[in-house]
Amino acid sequence: MPAANRPLNVLVWGENRHEQIEEHVRAIYPDGMHGAIRAGIEEHLGETATVRTATLDEPEHGLTEEVLARTDVLTWWGHAAHGEVDDAVVERVHRRVLEGMGLVVLHSGHWSKIFVKLMGTTCTLRWRSEHDRELVWTVNPTHPITRGVPSPIEIPEQEMYGEQFDIPVPDELIFISSFSGGEVFRSGCTFRRGNGKIFYFSPGDQDFPVYHHPHVRRVIANGVEWAAPARPEQALPTLLRYETGDFFTGRGYQGALDAEHRGGQA
Repeated sequence: MPAANRPLNVLVWGENRHEQIEEHVRAIYPDGMHGAIRAGIEEHLGETATVRTATLDEPEHGLTEEVLARTDVLTWWGHAAHGEVDDAVVERVHRRVLEGMGLVVLHSGHWSKIFVKLMGTTCTLRWRSEHDRELVWTVNPTHPITRGVPSPIEIPEQEMYGEQFDIPVPDELIFISSFSGGEVFRSGCTFRRGNGKIFYFSPGDQDFPVYHHPHVRRVIANGVEWAAPARPEQALPTLLRYETGDFFTGRGYQGALDAEHRGGQA
């Protein structure tokens, strides 16, 4: 977990392509979707968080080793250019999540390379973009991510996401959404991978002002707070060998053949 005497370090990552090439998107999000998401987190977490942004077109997508090393929670929004995200950067982010960095994946980030890699499935779904009304129903009202939001959250205009959503069974199902066509969707889910916590939250399309919605902003801020690292020191889980009778001290282990060549000492 972050040190008690410092704010949570949050990095809001956005693809930032629609805002550059589509006038109606730029009109909704003059500071970019990443700017609106950042503002919502700052609005709710205040001085308890330091929030920065990074975008796809920055060197190394703004996700250098140094930047990620000081990031407690990363939020991710992508849509039109998933394939342009460098595989080396995806590996870097993946390792940091396993080490303990929190990850909040938003809307069409379901098909990002990093989310697909972490889930191990196709992460495909049913969708329709026709100005649908979305109702976001809380199904786990005791979860901290639901703090301060009504059930349902009503979003007047939104892209429809529907089942089947090809993800593993979530560790926790927080929200289910319903739409005007009768579709339903697991719109708020948590997962744990390695030492890291992941929150997926679906509301938020470039064509609609969803990231200005006060309750959506509150959920994202709650999700960031929940996903904060749970351990003071972030590190990959490691394989250690424990000898019989020695319950407290594990030794690094490379494999059986390696142990035999070193006289049986792992």
